[in-house]
Amino acid sequence: MAMNTVFVRLLQLLLLLLPPSLRDYLWAAPSDHGVGQKLQVYHPIIMSAGISCPVLEARLTDAYTPSLPRCGAFKGKGWFPLWNSKQDLVDHDYVSCFEEQMSLVFDPVTNDYRNQPGVETRVPDFGSAYGFSYKDDSCPFCCNIKLRNELEALGYRDGDTLFGVPYDIRHAPPRPGQPSEVYSDYFARVKDLVQNASAKNGNKPVIFIGHSFGGKLILDFVNSTPLSWRKQFIKHLVLLSPTPPTGFLEALKNLASGPSCIHFDAAPHLALRTMWWSFASSLLSLPSPTVFTHEPLIITKHRNYSAYDYPDFLVALGFSMKGMLPFTKWVFPTNMSVEAPMVPTTYLSGFGVQTINQVVFWDGNFDVYPENVYGNGDGVVNWNSVLVFANELKRQHCLKNILFKFIKIPNVTHGEIAIQDNSLKIIMAEILEANS
Repeated sequence: MAMNTVFVRLLQLLLLLLPPSLRDYLWAAPSDHGVGQKLQVYHPIIMSAGISCPVLEARLTDAYTPSLPRCGAFKGKGWFPLWNSKQDLVDHDYVSCFEEQMSLVFDPVTNDYRNQPGVETRVPDFGSAYGFSYKDDSCPFCCNIKLRNELEALGYRDGDTLFGVPYDIRHAPPRPGQPSEVYSDYFARVKDLVQNASAKNGNKPVIFIGHSFGGKLILDFVNSTPLSWRKQFIKHLVLLSPTPPTGFLEALKNLASGPSCIHFDAAPHLALRTMWWSFASSLLSLPSPTVFTHEPLIITKHRNYSAYDYPDFLVALGFSMKGMLPFTKWVFPTNMSVEAPMVPTTYLSGFGVQTINQVVFWDGNFDVYPENVYGNGDGVVNWNSVLVFANELKRQHCLKNILFKFIKIPNVTHGEIAIQDNSLKIIMAEILEANS
């Protein structure tokens, strides 16, 4: 009994050493979290979620020639939701039309990606934290929804102190010498939103919160801005399992077997593989040679493929030379380098979860689902890649004496880092500390 009393007193003393906002959040009883918290909302927050979360709308013009009659059902009828409900697509037998209308075309003249002829697209609800949603009912708290609820319980309000920056999942941020009209426009809108959110809140700098691919885009956006602008308008970055430029194995497997982030129970991943190949985003986050070296990533009876063998692997996979063009222009020249944002940053990642480390197509048939060999990570991103990325961010920040925190959370998955109670509590504590 005496030992318990000593422990409680010691814990109380330790809590007093923490920043007030962090101490209050950790010490509060579960029922006190949210509305019961006495927190004065200070810095505006801008959120971004993973690649399966933004919504996409389409409009079909007279220039659109459908491959199937039913694919032209919305022709001339204005905007309609193309990517916001998996069940609607299945119920209306529209999956093949979805694949056709989502696909992009690479234009070698402009060195950029565009929609299929006659298909116009837009991302609705830009600026709103409600611009992200999961596409079925299997995960009601995915896409930062539980985190958004926590922030609203603390007093944040959408469009006032809380904002969102949904994006077109198919495109990739521009690289040096490689334009992206979609992302040049997107980054300009994000910059305007940051400045407006700051002005609306007493010129206070904003806190960015980005999960998975959304975290990567936030990093890319910040790195596209002048350093003086960042210092004026960005208070803190909170990165939740961001997809790193150092890459991860699942990005390579998605090229071989179709996207794991866009799938339908009624259709195999392979059904969407060609569509996925057309996306600029599908060529991001491939395992970097600097991290994965010459280790075999794709294993077959007659040939193994490492991070140095992508051209040969894509030819074996069935990419045409036309299909190889965007790969050689968009991926190889970038060398997948790490550029730190040079603003205060907190990077949170799970580990200790089975994560694909190699894939085996023993017979060399890429039209069958492979066997997986597992290693450590967060269930999506390999741990070796996380560590190299985090260490490089830390090194660059330390050179300029800029705050960088790397928080490792055991046994939490990539998709549930902002859902599990334990990890969500850690995230909220970090947000409150950044807000103090």
